[in-house]
Amino acid sequence: MAELLEITSRVLVRASQERVWRAAIDWRRQGEWMWGTQVSGGHGAGARVSARTGIGPVGFTDTMVITEWDPPRRCVVQHTGRVVRGDGVFEAVPRGPHCEFVWIERLELPKVLVGAVGRALVRPVAQAGLDSSLRRFARLVERS
Repeated sequence: MAELLEITSRVLVRASQERVWRAAIDWRRQGEWMWGTQVSGGHGAGARVSARTGIGPVGFTDTMVITEWDPPRRCVVQHTGRVVRGDGVFEAVPRGPHCEFVWIERLELPKVLVGAVGRALVRPVAQAGLDSSLRRFARLVERS
């Protein structure tokens, strides 16, 4: 049995929507800003993406399929792995001369991870990691 865990993070990036989009979908470089993650995969609806998350030998592979592809605005993936299932969304939303980058995860995690105690631990750690990663993303894009 799984429980839904939704995490949303957003950051204002001093760059155009197109620049933010290009950086967000550059899977090979995602490890430069997303903590503990190495990503590879294709682009466009139906393409497969794979993310290895962890430190050293401890971690897991998150397999995904892109279910919505609307450049330079929105990408939705369906997590198809054993550990993580659900949807991930990122959006590049114009805000005047800048762009807000929004990342939403609606994850179906094993109940043991998000039960009463698990939810108290998993949610804040996942939220802090995503928030920190998006701040790194903004700095990376703004410097490029």
